[in-house]
Amino acid sequence: MSSLPPQRFSDNTTTFSAEQNTPKMTSIPKAVLYYSPVSIWSAVALLALEEKGYGDDEVDLKLVDLGKGENFDPTFLRLNPKATVPTLVVPLQKTLSEDVESRYKAITDTKTLVDFLDKSRSAMSRTHTTSSAPAPSLTPATIAATTTAKTIIDILHTEEANPVNLFFINARDESSLQSLAKEVLPTLKGKQEALQQFITEADKDTLHVSLKVKNLWKEKKNATDTLLEVLLDAGKPEGELSTEAKAKRTDFLRVANDAWGVNCKAALTALSKEIVGPFTLGDQLSVSDLHLAGWLATVVKLAGGAVTDNGNTVISKLEEYIGNGFGLPKDFESTKDGSRPPQSKLAAFWDAVRERPSWKKVYREGLF
Repeated sequence: MSSLPPQRFSDNTTTFSAEQNTPKMTSIPKAVLYYSPVSIWSAVALLALEEKGYGDDEVDLKLVDLGKGENFDPTFLRLNPKATVPTLVVPLQKTLSEDVESRYKAITDTKTLVDFLDKSRSAMSRTHTTSSAPAPSLTPATIAATTTAKTIIDILHTEEANPVNLFFINARDESSLQSLAKEVLPTLKGKQEALQQFITEADKDTLHVSLKVKNLWKEKKNATDTLLEVLLDAGKPEGELSTEAKAKRTDFLRVANDAWGVNCKAALTALSKEIVGPFTLGDQLSVSDLHLAGWLATVVKLAGGAVTDNGNTVISKLEEYIGNGFGLPKDFESTKDGSRPPQSKLAAFWDAVRERPSWKKVYREGLF
């Protein structure tokens, strides 16, 4: 794949038809990946594309601006009613020719999407791939390895371990709350404005959508409003807050501290027990490594880590950020002769995955 294109989602791009809700193709149809460059799970899909060696003429990349609420646009919701990225729109196998009208399906679950990308480009696939890059299978070869991979992926995708939630509540005290507000307020305000506009147009009947879509917009706007109530007051000293505002700030910080000190701590501990090292299942990269790479990159960034940090450094920063003496066991020996000191399995994983060309490409401008 070439560098990520600067195209943004809209209903009048050259490869997307809002009216038909399917990509328009002038030759053999391609898949379309809708993604965001600040989305953890989009990163997992992009890593999969690179690891599997998909060519530029096999998958179109379409950027969805989450800060402008483009994922809540009715056109996008026809593809993915959950309003999430990544979303992969793929032509059905029986319509893979120039003389047959193409039909499509949308894959909206990240786990299913990555599995699809893995299985659709291999020695056994029927997609007539034009890329000459190797396409090693990322699917575990044994039942035991498959079970371990599933356990790891399930840990990463629990609501409690979701870094998307951490991103918007990543404050441990009043000082970090002010820093958080500066970082996320533009995104939250843009999302709020977009949702309010959609709701207003639907109420005026100038935008015709289902009750389910209206309820989704209202639900997401209410959640956004709740965050904004605290973050817009982040610059005020506690003494200037109303009783209600003080209670909301206290609750916000409590939830944030629990997210790190309880939920993230539990996820890291569970992952450390499951990982073999240096990759999740040993020496070979597998599908679970892609999920862990995206997840860990976001968590590390939120804890103050950088793409240039080595494994021991990022895990040390994570442990310090979680606090209360938390530490992962240093139970991975990278050399049989003991010439290098042992390190935690997650540190070894970080060192291994950051050397992959796919990682260097997806995270070339830094962690997200």
